[in-house]
Amino acid sequence: MIATELLSVEGIRRGLQASTVGRQLYLFGEVQSTNAALRNLAREGAVEGTVVLAESQRAGRGRLGREWFSPSGVNLYASVLFRPHFAPRQAPCFSFIASLAAADAVKELGPSPAIKWPNDLLVDRKKVGGSLVECATRGDEIECLILGIGVNVNVPLPVLRAALGPAGANATSLAAVLGREVDRNALAASYLTHLDAWARRYKVDGPEPILAAWRERDILTGRRVAVRGEGEGFEGRAVGVDGDGHLLVEDPRGQRHVVLTEEIRILE
Repeated sequence: MIATELLSVEGIRRGLQASTVGRQLYLFGEVQSTNAALRNLAREGAVEGTVVLAESQRAGRGRLGREWFSPSGVNLYASVLFRPHFAPRQAPCFSFIASLAAADAVKELGPSPAIKWPNDLLVDRKKVGGSLVECATRGDEIECLILGIGVNVNVPLPVLRAALGPAGANATSLAAVLGREVDRNALAASYLTHLDAWARRYKVDGPEPILAAWRERDILTGRRVAVRGEGEGFEGRAVGVDGDGHLLVEDPRGQRHVVLTEEIRILE
């Protein structure tokens, strides 16, 4: 695979406008995963806003432990450390913050992105990215929260779809959508800038502005969906999210279910 221009700390900092995110920037050629690398730094006392980026991941992960295809030199893999001192139930909102920041960065390139609960970034109804939140708690508050994101940027579509198998039919890359390569340094800087802004707003104004902005890009509400988890699955209609960011699905009997970690598939 031919790599595009490499990421660089200098290139990212040129476009970064943030007060907290990016205080420390670490860029690696290859890591097991950016979340794992940042987790190690967090244990060593890394400050809030520390960012880890990598050209490739040996074991990138998405939601529900799924492998995240992480070829070298073509995509964006980044993790950011927060030390929010909030209650653990507020952690899902950070997934929304990541999705909103990524959507804002992508929109600057031209496409109109949508978000599929809880963390899928879609362009033209195909997945182009996703986020993963991991946190450590102490007592009744979050001590450390790591927000990871992966975006298919310049990976050739045939390569992406061959790697993903049947799931590749529902995936795309920004380059495929735009018909041109994307400057990954500029995209990373834009994402981190928007992430900083959304995180600051959350700390000042709480979850409501985040949830309101997320609902504007939500692709699920009103759609018929299939819910599949460890127990018996069911079908119903997505009716939005609650104040903690959990999905609400109404079954055919009119009963509302709070969906926490289950897999969601759109039926119509």
